[in-house]
Parts: sequence; structure tokens; C-alpha cells
Amino acid sequence: MVRKRKQLPLLENILITDVAAEGKAIAKVDGMAVFVPYAVPGDVVDIQLTRKKNSFAEGRVVRFEKYSENRTEPFCIHFGVCGGCKWQMLPYEEQLKQKQQQVADNLERIGKVDLPDINPILGASRTTFYRNKLEFTFSHKKWLTEAQIAGGETFDNMKALGFHIPGMFDKVLDIDKCWLQDDLSNQIRNAVREFCLENNYSFFDLRNQTGLMRTLIIRNSSLGEWMVIVVFYEDDPEKREKLMGFIAGKFPQITSLLYIINSKANDTITDQEVITWHGRDHIYEEMEGLKFKIGPKSFFQTNSEQAYNLYKVVRDFARLSGGETVYDLYTGTGTIANFVARNAKKVVGVEYVPEAIYDAHENSRLNGIDNTLFFAGDMKDVLTADFISEHGRPDVIITDPPRAGMHNDVIDVILLAEPERIVYVSCNPATQARDLSLLDGKYRVARIQPVDMFPHTHHVENVVLLEKK
Repeated sequence: MVRKRKQLPLLENILITDVAAEGKAIAKVDGMAVFVPYAVPGDVVDIQLTRKKNSFAEGRVVRFEKYSENRTEPFCIHFGVCGGCKWQMLPYEEQLKQKQQQVADNLERIGKVDLPDINPILGASRTTFYRNKLEFTFSHKKWLTEAQIAGGETFDNMKALGFHIPGMFDKVLDIDKCWLQDDLSNQIRNAVREFCLENNYSFFDLRNQTGLMRTLIIRNSSLGEWMVIVVFYEDDPEKREKLMGFIAGKFPQITSLLYIINSKANDTITDQEVITWHGRDHIYEEMEGLKFKIGPKSFFQTNSEQAYNLYKVVRDFARLSGGETVYDLYTGTGTIANFVARNAKKVVGVEYVPEAIYDAHENSRLNGIDNTLFFAGDMKDVLTADFISEHGRPDVIITDPPRAGMHNDVIDVILLAEPERIVYVSCNPATQARDLSLLDGKYRVARIQPVDMFPHTHHVENVVLLEKK
């Protein structure tokens, strides 16, 4: 017997009071925190609860009784459905205030260490069309919005090329215009979809693992170079050649046109062969005269302009005079390592992904940099006391770990190495704060600089300078 789910209550005329983690808003009802997306402080709303615990609840806004004065009109037609850019209704200056507060709250509440004043967040000069990489998914069955279902609209074509619906791995929203990447990205995606529809190409069925068209990856750089990667699930040479020829002919701006046949269960391409159909197998990015080679599998910060501002903060905090040995942990493709190399005696980079280390070597070679060394492997296994004995004690450590922060073993080795300064770059101030507390025995926080890499989202990057006590 299936137990009938209890209908949760509708809360009426509720005032939104604050912004919470993960970009949601907060209301207080009878002392209980209620979290809802797509609302801003000052809104008065009716909330349909979707989850209820003893101390908190979650819900969705079903009606706005009154709009906050501190609200702006979302600019994207897909707002509220696709799951990206959730803060479009929040004025950009207010977004920056909330991100600044998020950094302060995490460092104070979780870190519990002595802190200097936090520098004002570095906002982005461009808040739309700022990304240099997007990935779109083909689906044989597109996601219908509530408005489309309520309107009784019928669709002859249910194929989609767009973004996954948050929390639903097999649901894809058909995207007409995205404001994240230069508009040529929209033109390429829409043209590819129309071509595939007109020529009756099958779109991927994720559940049954069938279909020709799987994903479309578009990358670009500030130098005006474009990379397009078409990922097919099935291998149909005739249809493949016809589509690739169409893309090359319609978009001469594409400097790197590639394809992949990925017939495995997941979308990752790191283990797949990439075939160059037209042009180079890479594009270039540039910062301060340094060139960075970006391949189809390369990691590069997805906001090039703000990445440059972030790296300048890192270099400023490191205070290099030219005689230091620098360790760059979680170096990725060596972007930061190569960026600071001209100011250091030696830079040693460590990264888990071997392909990224290949790119790091290549970027050093490309720029005539000969004072960098790069090593691939799990950070906690590579960074050992023996490694430090072999390559020299670091005067400065730069670390830019993933969202989970640093492994305790890595922190232990850093404490053993005792560099004069640590520059800690983080995309997650909560785990950064946890790590700062573990380093507090030997290091004090000297400077803090938040950077907004992703406008209209709740995400924030933060750079902390630690100095030896």
C-alpha cells in the first residue's frame, strides 16, 4: 500500500527578510526559517511549502502580493526555469553586498580566527556575456514549463538543445537566448539545432541511451577565437560530415572545429578521443602578453576578464621579489604559476589531472618560461616532506583547491614546510574558513579580497593572504 503524501500548507502574506546560502531567500514564520528561491528582501509573497522539518522549511513562491523596491526586472526569458543566473531580480550592487556578507559570515562563523577588515569585493565590469565556455545538451524530450502545460499548448517537435533542469538529470530546457556567452554562441547553437531538426537527426535519449546528437560545447577567448566541439553518441559518418560542413561554412569565425564520438554512459570527454575537423585543436587566451593554450579538455577560469583581476590579486598578495621558491598547489593548467613565474626564482606546480599538467608545461614553453616545474598526482600523495626536500622549501605557497577545500594531510605538510606567506584562493568561503582555522596555529590572516567571477549567481571567489606568526 502506497502511503499518501500529506499536503503541506500554503503560507500567505509572508515578508521576505534576507538572502541565504545557495542564493535562496529567507522568511521567518513563527520563529521558523523558510527558504525560497527567486525572491528578494522586501517581497511579500504566498509560499507553498514543499518540505518541512522541525527547525526550517523550504517552499516556492506561488504569488507575489507586493514586490520589493529592491528588485529589478529579470532580463532572460528562461529565468526561473533553467536554474542559472538565479539573482537576476537582484540589482547588481545588492548582489555584491550579499556576496561580501557571505564571505564575512563564513570566515567569522566557521573560521573563528582573528580577521582584518575585508576589502570591498571586486565587481565585474561585464555582468552579461562574460563566460568563455558553455555546454549544451541534446534531448529527444524537452522540458515543458508550467505556463506551457497550463496553456494546453501542443508540440509537434519535442526535441531540445539547452541546459539540464536542476536536480533532474534527464530533463533539458530548450534554450533560445542565453546571456552568459557572446551572442555568437546563441547563433551557433540555434543554427545547429535547426539544421538537425530540418535533417531529422535523432537527439539523445538519456534513459535508453540512443540517438545521434549528444552535446555541444562552445568556447571562446578575448582574442576573438572560437572552439566548437560537437559530441555524437552514434557514429554516422554521412550525417556527421554533413553537419560539420554546415557549421564550418556558416560560421567562418570558428578557429577550432572538433568532434567526439562518445558512446559511453556519461557525458565526460576527458577519456575520449577528440578529432579535429577544421582549424587548430586549440584556441589561445592572453593576459599581460602571456599566451595560454586552451584545448578541448583544458581547464581555464570561465570568466577571462575577472580571472585576470583575480590573478593580479594573487600576485599582489604573494609580494614576490624575484628570489622566492613558490609552490602552486592545484595548479590546473598552470595559469597562476606561469602568471607569477617572471616574479619568482622557481615555481613548482602540482595538479591531479595529467592532461592539465601537459597544458601547464606547454604554456610555459609557449611563453619562454624556464623556471617552472609541474607534477601530476593526488595532492596529498605528491606533496610530502620528501617532495619538499627534493624541490626546496617554499617561501610562498599559492593554493587554489576545489570546493571541498584542502585535505588534512596537505595542510599538515604546509604547516611542516612553514612558508613565509600562503595565498589561499577559494570558490567556497565555507571550506576556506575551515582550513584557515586549521592553519591558525602558525599563520594569521593578513588580507582578504573577495572577487565576483559569476554575476547574477550566489557564487563568490575569495583570496586570503596568510602570514607566518
